[in-house]
Amino acid sequence: MPKEVFGPHFTFLHREDLLTFEELARLARMFVHHGAEKVRLTGGEPLLRRDLERLVEQLASIDGLHDIALTTNGSLLTREKARALHDAGLKRITISLDSLDDAVFRAMNDVDFPVARVLEAIDVAAEFWPVKIDAVVKRGVNDTHVAELARRFRGTPHIVRFIEYMDVGNTNRWRSNDVVPGREILDALRREWPLVPADANYFGEVAERWLYADGAGEIGIITSVTQPFCGSCTRARLSASGEMYLCLFAGNGYDLRKLLRGGASDEEISDVIATLWRNRDDRYSELRSEESAATRKVEMSHIGG
Repeated sequence: MPKEVFGPHFTFLHREDLLTFEELARLARMFVHHGAEKVRLTGGEPLLRRDLERLVEQLASIDGLHDIALTTNGSLLTREKARALHDAGLKRITISLDSLDDAVFRAMNDVDFPVARVLEAIDVAAEFWPVKIDAVVKRGVNDTHVAELARRFRGTPHIVRFIEYMDVGNTNRWRSNDVVPGREILDALRREWPLVPADANYFGEVAERWLYADGAGEIGIITSVTQPFCGSCTRARLSASGEMYLCLFAGNGYDLRKLLRGGASDEEISDVIATLWRNRDDRYSELRSEESAATRKVEMSHIGG
C-alpha cells in the first residue's frame, strides 16, 4: 500500500461498510456448501482487524471447512495473538518476507518496521503451526537475494515460496522487465543446491514444489506471469466489504453485502454465488500484455493474494 496513495488523507472504509464476523461466517457456510474446503484470511494486513480470533472461531465451527489459514506481514503477530488464533482453530500461517536486508525489505514493502520483527514473528508462529514464507522477486531489487533467503530457512520445517512479481492492481507500477521468471529463480537455487521436483499436494496448488536432494526441506515457485495456471484456478475472493471477486486481477467485484443486508435468504445468495462461479471466464494471466496490465484492477490490499 504505497504511502503516496494510501497516505494520511486517504479515506478508508467506514466500519459499517465492513462485513461483520457473523456475515463473513454466513457467506463462508454458503461457499462450503458449494464445495469450498479452505478459507484463507488475507489483507492488507488481516491482524489489523480487532479480535480476528473471533472470526476464526466462527469459521472453525463450520462443518466441511477443513482448513483455515492466515497470510500476514508478521508485524502484529505476538505470542499472545498467535496462541489466541491457534486456540480458535487456525490451522496454518504464511508470513511475507521479500528480503533479509532491511533497506531492501522496507523499499519493497513501504513499511516502518524492520526485518527482525518479521523473523521474530516467524519464530513465534513456528511454535503453533507449519510456516510458509512468501517472497516476491523483483528484478534489480531483491533478485540477487534469492539464495540468501533460501539458505536462512534451509534445514527448518519452513517452506519458502518465491513468487514472480505480478501486476496486481495499479499502484505498484508493474513492468514486464521487472519480472524474474521462475526458471531463472530455480536456476539460481540449483547453482547452490541439488533440487528434485515434488508432486502437487492437491489440484489447483499454485506453487511448483521442489525438495532439497539432501532432505533439508522444501521450496516453492509461483509462476503466474510466465506459466499461468488460470485453467486450474479454484479460488474465489471475498473482500472485507462483501464483494466477491473471481480473479486476482479482476476490475470489478459482485456485491454480496447488498444481498446480505437486503433480506435475501441463504438459498437466494447461494444461488447467486453458484451462478457467478459457473459463468466465470477470467483468463487474465493467460492473456496478459503491457496494455492489459494498465487496465483498472482491484488492489491486492483489498482482496489479498
